[in-house]
Order: sequence, then structure tokens, then C-alpha cells
Amino acid sequence: MPRAEATGGDVGEVQTHTRTLTGAPAVAIGALAVAVSIAHLYFNTLGTLDTLWQTAWHLAGLGFLCAVIYPMFAARNAAAARIVLVLDILLGLAVAASAIFLISQENAIYDRGVRMTPLEITAGIVCIVGALELTRRTTGWIIPILIVVALTYVIWWGAWIGGTFRFSGLAPETVLFRSIFNDEGMFGIIARISSTVVFMFILFAAFLVRSGASAIIIDMARAAVGRFAGGPGLVAVFASGLTGTISGSAVGNTASTGSVTIPLMKGAGFPARFAAGVEASASTGGQLMPPIMGAGAFVMANFTGISYTQIIAVSFLPAVLYFLSVGFYVRIEAKRQNLGGELEVPAIADVLKRGGIAFILPIALLIVLLIEGFTPTFAAGYAILAVVGASWLTPNRMGPRAIVEALALGARNMVSIGVLLVTIGLVVNVVATTGIGNTFSIMISQWAGSNLLIAIVLVAIASLVLGMGLPVTAAYIMLASVSAPALSDMISNMELVQAIAAGNVPEGAKAIFLLVAPDSVAPLGSAMPLEQARALAAMIPADLTPIVREQILSPETLVLALLSAHMIVFWLSQDSNVTPPVCLAAFAAAAIARTPPMATGFTSWKIAKGLYIVPLLIAYTPFLGGPVDQVLTIFAFGVFGLYAFSAAMQGHLEGPLNWPLRAVALAAGAALLWPTDLAVHLGGLAVFIALFVWSRRRAGTA
Repeated sequence: MPRAEATGGDVGEVQTHTRTLTGAPAVAIGALAVAVSIAHLYFNTLGTLDTLWQTAWHLAGLGFLCAVIYPMFAARNAAAARIVLVLDILLGLAVAASAIFLISQENAIYDRGVRMTPLEITAGIVCIVGALELTRRTTGWIIPILIVVALTYVIWWGAWIGGTFRFSGLAPETVLFRSIFNDEGMFGIIARISSTVVFMFILFAAFLVRSGASAIIIDMARAAVGRFAGGPGLVAVFASGLTGTISGSAVGNTASTGSVTIPLMKGAGFPARFAAGVEASASTGGQLMPPIMGAGAFVMANFTGISYTQIIAVSFLPAVLYFLSVGFYVRIEAKRQNLGGELEVPAIADVLKRGGIAFILPIALLIVLLIEGFTPTFAAGYAILAVVGASWLTPNRMGPRAIVEALALGARNMVSIGVLLVTIGLVVNVVATTGIGNTFSIMISQWAGSNLLIAIVLVAIASLVLGMGLPVTAAYIMLASVSAPALSDMISNMELVQAIAAGNVPEGAKAIFLLVAPDSVAPLGSAMPLEQARALAAMIPADLTPIVREQILSPETLVLALLSAHMIVFWLSQDSNVTPPVCLAAFAAAAIARTPPMATGFTSWKIAKGLYIVPLLIAYTPFLGGPVDQVLTIFAFGVFGLYAFSAAMQGHLEGPLNWPLRAVALAAGAALLWPTDLAVHLGGLAVFIALFVWSRRRAGTA
């Protein structure tokens, strides 16, 4: 008998209700889930299906699964449960049939001069309304409400408002057609990402989980860091980093690793609220850790045109920096509470024998294939085969039954995020149709007064507000659409000022300065103070600034500015997991630790400060794309800077720090992190080392 039970969504963003099926219905849904996974494997490795058809089948399969797995509402008795199940099946069939029918009619619609018949209009409405309802079931009311507001703005009330945001409106049929067939619509770019790389990587993660990787990850973390001070807390950080390579879900990481690590931390003497905050903060880093990074890296690759391989390559060191920042809080708290490792540490060789090889080999193969230039979908396909093969080197061998279970798990885990990504295309389409993204971008520039730091703060605030109701991926998509262009322009302009100050101005750019400010041409081409260069750059008219940037800056610099802007938005979009008032990863950890949710949220917010500091490094330094030695230098000083910052926040290093010494630690951290010259960094490092040695000696004599 079907029944509904409360559980976390598979992408872990909201609390939803799922239906538990038994008997023949369970077998049928399991078989469909396996078929959906096999179909996507075929589409992405062997087949050459048209993009629209692939995304339509993608929604059809996942939409039906979603309708059955996530009931319309929780029934009170068996009779009501049967009625709800029938209604859900009918909805799933209607959404699937409408999606397939609409794509089959594409050529006919174009032949009629982009006119839709009543049946096609009905199918389009069913498809959109059905997708909104399925999204409501998996992620809550916020996204459907935003989409309804967006669609009615284009059709109706946009013509009623004045000023910048006035939009004269489009016919409902035109909006319906564009919502379905536009590149930015339901079956466009975002849906293509969902049906290709996202599905393949979620399926890869499901195979790893079925091979026993989750337990092995905990054991590998114990072996690596369990013997250090605060070992249980460091295990949480390390395990969440490893889990993040196969999950990309903050709440999913919290639920899986936290059920083990939070009791470990509490048992070792860590306060329960701190243990929960560490787990939530570390699990948030799962979406920052390559190679999967949730769905964000795939969406970013399509938004920017920058290869997925390049994105995950430059993401590794920032992610490591974030995990180290959380680890510093753990070590400092362990020192403050006088806690040792107090953890049984397995031998790494034993962990590898029990199944570590089944985790390491597929991940290594995936990374190698990506570096060698294979597409992410092909790389994920080979990595899935590697999981099966590597499992036979361990006691947990994957036979036909385990493979079928992994295929079903992959499709089920993809349901909510797949439906979300298809549906969010409706908002992306409105942004593209109305040009509202450019309007918001201009507004951010005006509000910030061309100050990059203020712009980042504005984006962070917007991210926090959006994150209260949106999953992280959806928040990133919406923020990137409206704010990334402004950030990219500001970063490019900062580089432009640097180039002018260095005298790197070609003759073509001088000609533009000659037109707009003849008196400014004389000093161009020679070194000058930054303030003078900034004044000269400000003389360039806004419509000519992109041309000047293209003439003065290299293509690599412009690409780096674009990537940095999107990475800043992506990092800031994670903060809703750990920032009150709605911080779902912290709430999940609080449930495990049995601590007050809001208080746990504030603790996790403090521990996760790397989410705000690392984006500043990305914005003001070439951390993502500079020469290797420069990137490593930024990373090394960043490590010490974050440690000093953590000490200032906690009032403790190796021993307690009074308020004046906390101020010294904060100043040292600022010197180590701020993008200045090497002498300032070295001075900050000397101060921090002296403070560390002093606090260690004082703690030893206390």
C-alpha cells in the first residue's frame, strides 16, 4: 500500500514528502527508473538524438517518476492514498505526453508561421503547469510563484508599470511558444545541461554510493586526519570534501556524513552545537569541490562558454582553501577545549583493501579523461564502468543486481534536480526575452558606484534572500543571469586601470582617447600612478568601454574576468545553506545533533566565513588564472591568512588571545589576504608566526 513519509529531497534543498511503494507498483517504478538511466546512458554515449527530443524525453521520464515518488499531498488513510496515487499517475502521464507531443509538432508549428493549434496550446499549458506543480512538490512554493510572476509580467502587468522595468508585453501564444522552444526555455540550454552532464554525474555518484563509497570515505578520513588534535572534527571536514566529489549536495552531505561525524565529535568532547556547525559548514563545501560541484559547474560552463575542464581545474585550490578554513576552526576549538584526537585510526592500507580502491580509481580515471579532453558525459560513462570494474578488487563486488540498483538510484536521485532545471528555464527565458538581466546589471553598477566590493556585498545580500526559498543551483542561475555581467565588467575595468597604469595602451586605444579626451593622450603608453590611470579610464564613454577593453586587455584576461564573476556568484550562492534565518544544511545538522536550529545556524555561519573571504581573493587577485607560481603564492598566504582570521574570530590560537591580540591576529590575516605586494604578505606572515609561537609557549606554561 502506498504511503507518504517525510524525508529530505534528493538534492537536499528542502524537506519534502515521498511516497513509499510496495509490491507491483514498486517494481514498476524501479523498472522505469532503470530504463530512464539506461536511456540517458545511451543518449550521452552512443546515440545522436536531437537536443529537443532528448530534453523532452528527459522531462517525460523524470516528470512521471516525480509525480509518483512525490505525492500531491500526504493522504490520511489508505483509500485517500489510492486516489492520490491515481491522480499523480495521471498527472505524470499528462506531463510526459505533452512534452513528447509538443516536440513532435515543432516542424508543423514552424510551417504554420509559428502558429499553434488549440491542441498544441493545451499541451503547452499542461506541460508548464505540470512542471510548476512537480517543482512545488520537490522544492516548495517559491520557484513556482517566481515563475508565475515572471510569465505574467511578460504577458500582462509589465505594461502597467513605468520606468526602466516597463515591458509592453507579448501575446500569450508567443510566450507559450518561446517558453517551450527557445534556447533559454524549458527544453533549452539548462535542460540540455540537466539531461547530459548533470544526469551522468549523478548516475556516477549513485554507482559510487552503491559500491560502498560512503562508508569508505569516512574510514579514509579517519586514516588521514583522525590522529590530529580535534581528529573527529577534522574527519568531518575531510569526509565532507571527499563526499563532495560525488554528491554536490550540502544537505545530502550533512545527512550522510553527519550521522557518523557529529556523534564522533560530541563523543570526543566538542560542544554539540559546534559539532553540528562544523558538519554543516564542511558539507556546504561539497558543492565547491570538483569534479561535480552540484550542477553549478555544468551551468557555469554553458553560461560562460568556458570549458568544464577549465572550471573544475581552477576550482580545486579555492575549495581546498575553504575546507582548510573550516579545519582551522576545528583545531582552534580542540585547543581551547583541550581535546586530543581520541579516535581509533585505521591503517590506510586496510581501508584501501576494504574498498578504497573502488573510490579512488574511478575518480582518478574521471579526472584523467577530463584533462585529456574527453567530454564530461563520456568521461562520466567510462568512470561508471570503472566503478563496476574496481568493485571487483574489493569485497563489495557489484554484480547485475547491484548495477540495476545503482541505475535505479541514479534516476531517483536525479528526479528533483532534473525537474527543477527544466522548469527554471521558464525564468531564464523571461530574463532573455525582456532584457531585464542587463537592467539589473546596470543597476548593480550604479548602486555600487563602480566599487567592486560594494557590488559583491549587494550580490551576497541578494543571494541570501534568494537562498531562503531557492535551491543553490536555482539561486546561482538567477543571480548569474542578472549580476554576473556587472561583476565581470567591474573586474575587467579594474584590469583595464592596471594596464593603463603600466603603460600597456596600444595605438588603437589611444585613438579613442584622442576622440573623447584629447588632453589625456600624452601620458598614455608610459607608467603612471593608479589614481591617474583610474581618472583616464573614467573618461571613456560607457558604450566605448568594451571596445577599449578588447584592445588593451588580452582575451585570456577577459575570460578570467568572466570566470571570476561567475565563480564569485557561485560561491556566494552557497551561503544560504549556513546563514540564518533559513539555513537548511545547518538545520539538518541540528536535527542530528539535537541542538537549537537557529543557534546552530549562527555557529555554522561563523565557521563558514571562507564563503565570503575566498570570493574576495577571486575578485582582487589572479587566483583563478594567473601563472602557477603566482596562484600557489596566493594560496599559501591565503592559508595562513584564514588561520589568522579564524584565531581572531575565536579568540584563541594555541592558547587564549585577549582582545588586543585578537586585533593583531585580524591585522595579520588582512595583510596575508589583501592583494598587496609581497613585503606586506611577508610582514603579516611574520606577525602571525610570532603570535602562534607566543601563544603556544604560553599555553605550554599555563
